[in-house]
This record gives sequence, C-alpha cells and structure tokens, in this order.
Amino acid sequence: MTDLSQFATVNEIMSQYFVEPYPARAAVQVSALPRASQIEIDGVMEVPSTH
Repeated sequence: MTDLSQFATVNEIMSQYFVEPYPARAAVQVSALPRASQIEIDGVMEVPSTH
C-alpha cells in the first residue's frame, strides 16, 4: 500500500467479499507502486481435493 492509513478501508472492502475467518494478510507501506496503483494484493488459496 502507498498509505497504511487506508488499511481499515481495505479491511472493510475485504469483508464484503470474504467471510470469517478472514484470510491471513500482511500490509507493508511503500513509496510507490507501478502505474500509480495505491494497493497491491497477493493471494494464496487452497483448492479442495476432488479425489
């Protein structure tokens, strides 16, 4: 994120797409991101076995 003071907004938006328990996450503030983005998100998922 380019502004950690917006972390509460990110949590609010995330709660509209995920339910508790929320996915683990970390936040780091950086001075700039490509293409003037304000936030970059990485995700890790577990896909249930179909066997």
